[in-house]
Parts: sequence; structure tokens; C-alpha cells
Amino acid sequence: MSAPTLTHDPAAGERRPRRPRTRTVRTPSAGKALRRNLTAHGFLIGAVLCFAFFSWYPIVREFLLAFQKTEDGRVGWTGWDNFVTIWNDPAFGQAWRNTLWFTALALVLGFAVPFVTALVINEFRHGQGYLRLLVYLPVMLPPTASVLLFKYLYDPGYGMFNQVLDVFGIPARQWLQDPDTAMLSVVVASTWMNMGGATLIYLAALQSVPGELYEAAELDGAGLLRKVWHVTIPQTRLILALMLLMQIIATMQVFIEPFLLTGGAGPEGSTTTVVYLIYQYAFNFNDYGAAAALGLMLLVLLAAFSAVYARLNRATEA
Repeated sequence: MSAPTLTHDPAAGERRPRRPRTRTVRTPSAGKALRRNLTAHGFLIGAVLCFAFFSWYPIVREFLLAFQKTEDGRVGWTGWDNFVTIWNDPAFGQAWRNTLWFTALALVLGFAVPFVTALVINEFRHGQGYLRLLVYLPVMLPPTASVLLFKYLYDPGYGMFNQVLDVFGIPARQWLQDPDTAMLSVVVASTWMNMGGATLIYLAALQSVPGELYEAAELDGAGLLRKVWHVTIPQTRLILALMLLMQIIATMQVFIEPFLLTGGAGPEGSTTTVVYLIYQYAFNFNDYGAAAALGLMLLVLLAAFSAVYARLNRATEA
């Protein structure tokens, strides 16, 4: 609060304090505030409606379809019959085993390779921009084009992979036609297609690590591996945990790669995944109830896994 100023009064022959001027603050009316925020409310309502229509409504619709059956154009409630149908399907267990096997292989390659690539790029002092562009280039390609490129490379007659094996005197392989190598071939293609985004995220996390920690580790005689284990991984643990969760959720929903490389099922059903089995129920068998039931099972499994993972991660941080 400012001190009052003094004014001189000739008649009184003395100075008297001048009263400070007070400003009245006018609060805007409710109508003006509403008009001011009308544009923001419009964008917010539009976003909520789009999210509800394209995300919430399909989830609710899938939940209802899982307990319904459509016959002769009439929809009726069937209870758990759709779940019993897919449970008794011989392809049900194989699809889950293949999906878990794909997830395990993708974690070994798709989770480790981008992190190692980010570590290598982070060591370069010059040309990081070109390296980031080179790594992210496959992500910018259409997924169909990338998969067809690998299908060409895997060709048993003129594919590049078999030509490389021929240089070293190794017999050619039936990469996509052999049940033992079909799933691994799909994982390699998927890793190459999707590693660019993860690599850039890891690289950004690595560049936020304080350099003083590496200098202190070098003074203690730590080598490259010890610096990575004791400095890099602890400092980027939150990003690694988040990417691990996203990697598992994404690989459990794999569809494009096996569908285009091996026709979906693959040799002896070796690349049949849960999402491909959902596709078969919906578009080959016209059984949308069974497809919705299997999709609901996958949704519940991934939601339960996410909840348990978040709980364990929170307990570890505490």
C-alpha cells in the first residue's frame, strides 16, 4: 500500500495528506465470461464427442455384441455362448500361444534394439540429425509397402537374405514357409518398421541425463557397460517402464505383419494371432458375436495387465 502524499494548504499554513485514489475493479458478467470462453468450450465439446463416438461407443458396442447373436436379421441375447464357442475352437489356444511368442520375441528385439541404437546415436557429436532421420525413415513408409519389401527380401529364390547366406556357403532358407522361422521373420520385419519412434524417445531421454553423472562414473573407473547399467538405465527408468508397457500392448495386437507376410495363419498355423482370429470370426465366418467375445477377452487381459503393471511400478517407486 502506497503512502499518502502531502499537499500544501495556504489558508491553513500547513501540509495535509492527500487521500489516495481508489480504483473500482469491475467483474465481468456471466454472459460476457461465457461468450469469451465459447470458442474454447466448442473445441472441448467437439473433442469429447469425437472421442466418445470413435472410442467409447465401439467399446460399449463390442461388450454388447459379445453377448448377442444375429440370426436371420434378428439380434438376440445368448449369454456366454459366444465365449464357449471360441473356447472350444482348436485355433484358440494356438492363437494365444503364437501371440505370446511374438510378444516375447518382440521384447527381445523390438525393445532392446531401439535402446541400443539410441545409445550409439547419442555418442555421436556430429550428424545426429541425419542419423535420427535415417532411423525414423521406416516409420514414415506405409506399413503395407514395408511389409511387401520384406516379403521380397524373404523370397526363397531371389531374396537378398538367401543371397547373403549363399555368399557364406549356407543353404537357403524358406523364411516364411518354414514353421520354425516364420514367426521370427515376422518379428524382424515388425522391429524394422516400428523401431524409429522408440529410438527417438530413448534418444531424448538419454540427452536429458546430466553429464556430471557420467563424469563422476568415469572418475570412479566405470567402463561403458557399467555407466549404462548404473547411470543410464536408472536415469531413464520411467521412460523404459512406459515403453515396455506400450510395447507389450502393441505386440499383443499384431495383425498387419503376419497377415501380409504369411497370409495370416502361416505354415501350420504358426503365425495365427489373436487379432487375426478375431478377423477370421468377423469377416470369414460372419460371426460378429464370437469376434466381439474374443476381442473383449483381449481387452480385459490387457487392462488387467496394465493395472497390475502400474501397481507394481508404483510400489517400486515408493
